[in-house]
Amino acid sequence: MKHLIILLFSIVLFTILIACTTTDVVESGKYQGTIKKVEADKTEIYVKTTDGKTLELYFTDQTLVFQNNDTLQFSALQEGQNVEVDLKKVGKRLDPITVTIKE
Repeated sequence: MKHLIILLFSIVLFTILIACTTTDVVESGKYQGTIKKVEADKTEIYVKTTDGKTLELYFTDQTLVFQNNDTLQFSALQEGQNVEVDLKKVGKRLDPITVTIKE
């Protein structure tokens, strides 16, 4: 019985983890949204768009971050910030060209 409970708990936890990491692939273009997660060690962010999609954005050496026409470092990005991203779709990967903090 104990093993069955552990197995069921593991299945539920696995299902929740998969649901939380689901991201969407969109076409190249500009999108508005809110930063939901910043992964500084991977230089990537997750943005929840205004139409409910979750975008996983992988920064490149050419990605620029702006706020009020000032160029900023990746480290300026924080969860909860409203942003506009101009991105390029490369296969199933989304590379941001620019990320503009709108606050």
